[in-house]
Amino acid sequence: MKVQITNKEIWSIAIPIMLGNLAQTIINFTDTAFLGHLGVIALGASMLAGLFYFVFTTIATGFAIGVQIIIARRFGEGNHGRVGVIFEHGSLFVMFLGTLLFSILYFFSDALLAWLIDSPNIYAASLDYIKYRQFGIFFVCFNFLFRGLYVGISNTKVITYSTIIMAIVNILLDYCLIFGKFGFPEMGIGGAALASLCAEISAFVFFWIYSYITLKDKEFGMFKIHKLESELMKRILKIATPTMVQKLFSFGVWFIFFIMIEKMGETATGISSIVRSIYMILVTPCFAFSTTTNTLVSRTIGAGHSEHVFGTIIKIIKNCVLCTLPLIIILAIIPLQVIGIYTEDLSLAQLVVPSIYVICVSAIFQVVGNAYFEAVSGTGNTSAALYLEAAILVVYVIYVFLMTRYCNDVQWVWSAEILYGGLLAIVCYMYMKKAKWNEKRI
Repeated sequence: MKVQITNKEIWSIAIPIMLGNLAQTIINFTDTAFLGHLGVIALGASMLAGLFYFVFTTIATGFAIGVQIIIARRFGEGNHGRVGVIFEHGSLFVMFLGTLLFSILYFFSDALLAWLIDSPNIYAASLDYIKYRQFGIFFVCFNFLFRGLYVGISNTKVITYSTIIMAIVNILLDYCLIFGKFGFPEMGIGGAALASLCAEISAFVFFWIYSYITLKDKEFGMFKIHKLESELMKRILKIATPTMVQKLFSFGVWFIFFIMIEKMGETATGISSIVRSIYMILVTPCFAFSTTTNTLVSRTIGAGHSEHVFGTIIKIIKNCVLCTLPLIIILAIIPLQVIGIYTEDLSLAQLVVPSIYVICVSAIFQVVGNAYFEAVSGTGNTSAALYLEAAILVVYVIYVFLMTRYCNDVQWVWSAEILYGGLLAIVCYMYMKKAKWNEKRI
């Protein structure tokens, strides 16, 4: 590989990942946009039940990132024949993980949601949502694994294709199943969940077919039976387990964030559902470029050019800011028009506006913080990444608790995102400057 990473290489990886990240963002956007016309109960329930579901999927995300780091390292070393072996071992674990997560969702969702949600209306609607969505967990686990594979080998265009398929399936079925169009039953919030399930299955089918056609005869060793290597599985789990725990903590705290807001009332929950949907679109470039940071840092180290890691990180941050600023400017100038996509209630829309300005500021902090955080993971020291974020999340939860308890305006709760991004940037930057990460072997 080249000694230095170019802007073209960064964008060639980041853009397909960005489009891939849009898959879940589009599902959330279309669900929220359609359900917003049913009222704050449907909005709040889809947000909380959706977040509850995603707490479980983040475990699969963490494992896939661990696999991605190892694949990227072998790819950077030119050891392409190991890619299929690593993916096969990852698939075996994902089959076990998907079965375990589905069992927890199937048997314990009712009790867990009843314990977490105060509003009986939101609770009842949440059950209607999760009873369909829970069946998608197995497919999501494999979809994340495939994404880890393609990001690791820097062939991310396939993620774009899967995103387009998911978006089309979800939008069409959302319209048909939520409102009962074209002869479909009118299912409301349950229809949104069923549409999302179908979208996830469609991506799963596409990934398998595409991979079989394009990778079967290549040097990666895909779709071949390999000998089970206990040492390789241990190495994968050693890298992936801290990332799985970190993602679980991170998204679990994000779920707690909204549970605390739910205690502020149904209106605050409805406001935050809209803000969350807009925020996820706003930070889509951030997550795409941070994933790019992860794989390029691992690849650069694998190629023996550790001295170029910091230059690569800075270059990625600059490109990410360049991509994010137009979204921030548009949102800050016409917030009411954007909010109007979700609700026709002008009084509710005006209550959302202050939180919109808060997330505009937060997005910049998230760009820097997530880039340095994924750089820490990209070095292979995922345990350090876990410990660093755990410390920050403690501060984050305390701050959110104080804001929800002593402030009546929900925008002050959302300011916690600024605090989180800022602390993540400072702590992870200090780690990259001081720690001996270039000596880590994976």
